[in-house]
Amino acid sequence: MAITDIPEYAHLTAADIEALGAELDAIRREIEMDRGEADVRYIRRTIAAHRALEVSGRLMVLGARNRGLWWGGAVALGVAKVIENMELGHNIMHGQWDWMNDPEIHSTSWEWDNTGTSRLWKHTHNYIHHKYTNVLDMDDDVGYKTLRVTRDQPWTPFNAGNIVYNTILMLAFEYGVAIQHLELGRAIQKWNKPYYDREKFKHDAKDVGKKVGRQVLKDYVIFPALCVPLGGGKGWRRAMTANLTGNVIRNVWTNAVIFCGHFPDGAEKFTLQDVDNETQAEWYLRQMLGSANLTGGPVIDFLSGNLSYQIEHHLFPDLPSNRLSAIGVRVRELCDKYDLPYTAGPLHVQYFKAWRTIAKLSLPNKYLKDSADDAPETASEAMFAGTEFAEARVDESTGRRFGLKAARAAVHARRHRRGLSA
Repeated sequence: MAITDIPEYAHLTAADIEALGAELDAIRREIEMDRGEADVRYIRRTIAAHRALEVSGRLMVLGARNRGLWWGGAVALGVAKVIENMELGHNIMHGQWDWMNDPEIHSTSWEWDNTGTSRLWKHTHNYIHHKYTNVLDMDDDVGYKTLRVTRDQPWTPFNAGNIVYNTILMLAFEYGVAIQHLELGRAIQKWNKPYYDREKFKHDAKDVGKKVGRQVLKDYVIFPALCVPLGGGKGWRRAMTANLTGNVIRNVWTNAVIFCGHFPDGAEKFTLQDVDNETQAEWYLRQMLGSANLTGGPVIDFLSGNLSYQIEHHLFPDLPSNRLSAIGVRVRELCDKYDLPYTAGPLHVQYFKAWRTIAKLSLPNKYLKDSADDAPETASEAMFAGTEFAEARVDESTGRRFGLKAARAAVHARRHRRGLSA
């Protein structure tokens, strides 16, 4: 099941963890001291690229007389929305550019181009998700209160619809983001309880309703109306469907990037007892074990908002996203040094693994093959019980640490050999 003893699972002593934390703190200080004009140019160019794409897309849709031009406009709008949500909105609201003291791109003033409000998102994401990453019953991003993504979530007949639910969530992801903070299921259950803050719920729901209304008005009424003088009813329909297509492109891509960072094989889950009295170094370690990266090059990096470096982002959520690739080289070196896994893979592989987990866990545990403590999507320190791999050791001849990464490989190799000989 989920990890209940992170140091034991990681094959690290308390001294190891604090040493790892000190090395990560040093990386943070170095980047903070080095921020400057090159970073400013990067974010300015990104803002300019986003605006140029959006204007180009709207002009193509406005003048569309054939399907090719319409598709060009819809895709341009979709990519513009991807850039705005991922590399701009998400990262700006993390405070990555607050050091510039520019009110245009400050975390306190940015409102992004989707139906979720920045105020509520910053609480559910910046605080809850990043503080309690993959901690069961604390991090609502573990399944979004709808999907079963770990065996620690008891199976119910509702889970049989896992694939259907995620398909809907994928296509309408911005609306899922919008209502996540409201916790509608919990609100229904606790509405009449004397301790439930109904007024707060009403206030938050009103904010969500206003933001959804503004986005719907902008995308499906105002901009389509601008096309009526040139194209009449057909112009209105072209603009509305292009905006809808752009939003779906953004929703599907965002869903893919986020799921690849949190739900593929190797992104571990934790119990609440793991975070009681957690030090900064222990928090770093949990982020490294609970996140996964994408490989694919600079285009994937940019379009993912550099969340292709999800591990590094979770370690340093408020450092500029354009620095994560360089930080990643050093984090990988630390993983090698402490023999920790550095979970990474191509987008198509990681997304397949996330969907495979969602499909597999739509079934009750009795139909699943792997151990609840050593499955691709769920692992714990119990996988080493009864083996000689439960503790770290150092090869005296080479000085090489035999830690978590090597121990997992040894356990799996032994199991494979037994399977072949059975």
